[in-house]
Amino acid sequence: MAFEELLEDPVIQKYLHELVGPKGMPVAAAPPDGEVTDEELAEELGLELNDVRRALFILYENDLATYRRLRDEDSGWLTYLWTFEYDKIPEKLEEEMYRLLDALEQRREYERDNEFYLCEVCGIRFEFGEAMDFGFECPECGSPVDAMENTRLVDAMEERVAALRDELNVETETEA
Repeated sequence: MAFEELLEDPVIQKYLHELVGPKGMPVAAAPPDGEVTDEELAEELGLELNDVRRALFILYENDLATYRRLRDEDSGWLTYLWTFEYDKIPEKLEEEMYRLLDALEQRREYERDNEFYLCEVCGIRFEFGEAMDFGFECPECGSPVDAMENTRLVDAMEERVAALRDELNVETETEA
């Protein structure tokens, strides 16, 4: 898939934005064909060199850019030639989805396995053991803490887990 097609996908745009942030997005959204230096990108995009370098390094850390170094024979300066590797984005997104699925399943189990209490005044949530240690009073304001129902939260997590499992074509625990 060509860079242009990938970059038209709002999910991929959001993924890149999450990685490099607003200052790095012009770098991520305008990958040149072939190799380019950070200085060339900064000049072409009208950005600060440090912002370009930061975005390139983040893309590199996420296996979406590579570089090779050239040493100037006269000055000894190093020049980095960057290449974008956006063909790996679908694979990276899938890895993120698996990480999200794992995190959601762990959080869902935590929510299921614990009883919670809430201070309505401060909005602080306590596990049963913590609430008991504090005498069922908020340590911040002294108000009583009340049992908190988290069924809607668990149900929402169940729905999200099911949707992710479906999208990733992963069997549920009961199907396995």
